[in-house]
Amino acid sequence: MQFLSDNAARVHPKVWEALRSADEPDKPYDGDALSQQLDDVFSTLFGRECHAVWANTGTAANCLALATMADPHGGVICHREAHIEMDEGGAPGFFLHGAKLLLADGAGAKLTPDSIEAVLAAITRGIHQVQAHAISITQASEYGQSYTPAELAAIKALADEYGLALHMDGARFANAAAFLGCSAGQAAGPVDALSFGFTKNGALGAEVAVFFDPARADLARWRRKRAGHLNSKGRFIAAQILALLDGDLWLELARHANAAAAEIAAMAGERLLYAPQANEVFVRLTERERAALRARGFAFYDWDDATARFVCAWDTRMEDAAALARAVGSL
Repeated sequence: MQFLSDNAARVHPKVWEALRSADEPDKPYDGDALSQQLDDVFSTLFGRECHAVWANTGTAANCLALATMADPHGGVICHREAHIEMDEGGAPGFFLHGAKLLLADGAGAKLTPDSIEAVLAAITRGIHQVQAHAISITQASEYGQSYTPAELAAIKALADEYGLALHMDGARFANAAAFLGCSAGQAAGPVDALSFGFTKNGALGAEVAVFFDPARADLARWRRKRAGHLNSKGRFIAAQILALLDGDLWLELARHANAAAAEIAAMAGERLLYAPQANEVFVRLTERERAALRARGFAFYDWDDATARFVCAWDTRMEDAAALARAVGSL
């Protein structure tokens, strides 16, 4: 019973169908008919003009977006638990040609205007210190917490005050939108660009950097080519994205993953680190308790010495989630 990661989930059948349907000759790179649909589809989804730049990985989508926001001598404010800091192997520094990540704090791995201002206040204005050029937030956060539209608006107001661009890492954007029960536009708020994750939500390998400024999108396309991420047969990435957006399948799958996580959390009681607002559950467990769960067939990662992480996906069986919930409750 696998709760390691939604990255390990199966590919959704409709994605396989879309890939087979896309297996016809078309223009190479992103000139194919499917890739050419993405701008209009995302513009309809977000309710404002969008420019979509696909990529194979979330790391590439994040870094391509950030590379349009921060100069090599600048910095990006992010949470110290952010994926771009903890899990991308220095890729932001590589794609941004040396730009620095400026680390902030916040409960549940979420930034607030106060925590961002604390970082800004510590920077001496002048050439001798790295100046912030952008802010990066994660929706949902690395602890499975979602930013509300009001929280996003407050962070954007601060970003505008300081002249900073605002980026959103949306690897689990679908799960956040499903939890919030709002539109994609509201779940994204007034960000300047976001990475929209599909691989964790039923795709084989498909991510999108969505820009709300055509100039940023154009710059990202040049950087994508230079970084070696311009696939020759981009129609196969676009096909996955369009299949998951069709009929709001992306939301349906995210709701299932969230429901499975809620099932587990309901039995965790005081062991729960945070009430889940997406598809991840963090539970305080001893080493012996973790061993007992693994002996019963549950696979999961240790988050730290005191916490285990359980991740549900679109294909998580509710009976497995219920079994895990009972097992945790019986410890």
